[in-house]
Amino acid sequence: MNAPANPNKALWEKGDFTRIAASMRESGEALVKAIGIAPGQYVLDLGCGDGTTALPAAKLGANVLGVDIARNLVEAGNKRAKDAGLANLSFQEGDASNLAGIENKTFDQVVSIFGAMFAPKPFDVAKEMVRVTKPGGKITMGNWIPGDPTLVAQVLKISSAYSPPPPEGFISPMTWGVEQNVAERFGAAGVSSKDISCVKDTYTFRFDGTPVDLVDTFRRYYGPTMNAFDAAAKNGKEEDLRRELEALFNAKNESTTAGKTVIPATFLRVTVQVR
Repeated sequence: MNAPANPNKALWEKGDFTRIAASMRESGEALVKAIGIAPGQYVLDLGCGDGTTALPAAKLGANVLGVDIARNLVEAGNKRAKDAGLANLSFQEGDASNLAGIENKTFDQVVSIFGAMFAPKPFDVAKEMVRVTKPGGKITMGNWIPGDPTLVAQVLKISSAYSPPPPEGFISPMTWGVEQNVAERFGAAGVSSKDISCVKDTYTFRFDGTPVDLVDTFRRYYGPTMNAFDAAAKNGKEEDLRRELEALFNAKNESTTAGKTVIPATFLRVTVQVR
């Protein structure tokens, strides 16, 4: 499947999100178990990265297709699947706003954890997710919440303050963390409000290093933070951004072990039943 032009492609190929994803594996496995992935199910993981949720879903016996906008992450995911000996897992490039080449009513479960929320055209994202889900199937999204005091929402908020204003017509990915927007977007795709539920959940980053080391990992490998540092450097504010992020990561770290980082982050878990 050839990915249509998408401004996010350069963003997510710029860094190496696998370095961030390494701190997310444990919560990814727990979430997959919580949403009821079962052997023999057909599962689509949108904005899958290198397989933080796709890999454990396949290990549970589901037939999993991971789709991501970034070629480097698709390649990394296919390597992880091969190394794990998972013939029931594959990755390909694609845009969650336009799942060209994927037939209607194909999947028992469609999952997107901090993935499809970043795709442009959110109404198209909702429409496509519903389109490819079988009647009786389920969609699960994990979306960061705007204004939330926990880690990722604050990282994105701080980063945006140092970045140029977005282009005209840009819709913030954080709008997916607002229940009213979720209901409106899936409603436009034909889903009744009674079939949409939203609950707050927690995703924990576990990093083998200090909070300052984790900031450095975000700085070097996480596209939005990389762009923020590039913009800040042009304005002579690079050190201001670094200090602000280090203060945030240190404040949120709950690890009781020196040299380790454990940071919980709140997100909105969206469940959509498709009729």
